[in-house]
This record gives sequence, structure tokens and C-alpha cells, in this order.
Amino acid sequence: MEVLRAVVLVLATISMGLMAGVFGLYSHTVMPGLRRTDDRTFVGAFQAMDRAILNPWFLMGGFMGALVLTLAATGLHIGVAAALPWIVAALVLYLAVFVITMRVNVPLNNGLKAAGDPDTIADLAAVRKRFDEPRWARWNLVRTLGSTAAFACLAVALLRT
Repeated sequence: MEVLRAVVLVLATISMGLMAGVFGLYSHTVMPGLRRTDDRTFVGAFQAMDRAILNPWFLMGGFMGALVLTLAATGLHIGVAAALPWIVAALVLYLAVFVITMRVNVPLNNGLKAAGDPDTIADLAAVRKRFDEPRWARWNLVRTLGSTAAFACLAVALLRT
């Protein structure tokens, strides 16, 4: 049982670190870079990245993996007083990140994709404005901070075990 606990906690920590990295990369590199582009480039590039990120590596290894593995680590560490509070804190933080993603960022992404091929959009500026970059970026920063804090909590849990 101890080996299983350790393996699941290590995997949870790795996948949480990957998610903190993904959200962080969007916060400090992708969105600032896209902000400096014209409307056609922004819409086309964001649509392409959003289609590309929806793959099994990201979804299972990172986005869902962080949630499922942290949940599993929580269950496996019931009764392990030194680590459990840190794992539960990570789970709560990442649940908030997950909800924000599903309620804010994904709907904005889907709205931008629903606008269609940038070559056929008559008013790219209106599409970009409707996407609401500042809102997307603000909530992504919250996701970055939340997943980074969750990663830190899991790292502490590893140290405590």
C-alpha cells in the first residue's frame, strides 16, 4: 500500500506541475505574444492552439490526470496525518482551477472557435473583442496561481511522506 501511495502522489505531483506549467506559459508567453498581433493572427493562432491542445496527452496526462490523481492520492492518504492536509489543499485548489476552466476559459475558447475560419470572418476585430482577451487572461492567471499553489502543496506532501 505504501508503494501505491507513493507512486500515485508522485504522479499527481508531476501532472499538477505540468498543468501549472501550461497555465503559466499561457500567462507569461502565449497571451502576451498574441496580444501584440493583428486580429487575423490572433483569431487563427488561438483557434489552432485550442484545437491542438485537446489531445489525450494534455487531457489525460495533465488536465484530467491532475484531478484524478490528486483525488486518488487523497483517498490513499487517509490516515496519513503528515501528508493528507497538503493533498486535500491541493485538491481544493485544483478543483477551483478546474471549475474556472470549465466555466470561463472553455466557453470563451469555444466561442472563438465557433466564429469559424478566420479567412471567412468579415469582422475579425469584433470576434476578437467578443472573445474578451482581458477576461480570459485574468482568469488564466488565477488558474496559474491556483495550480502552482496546488503543485507546491503536493511537493510538501511528498516531503512529509
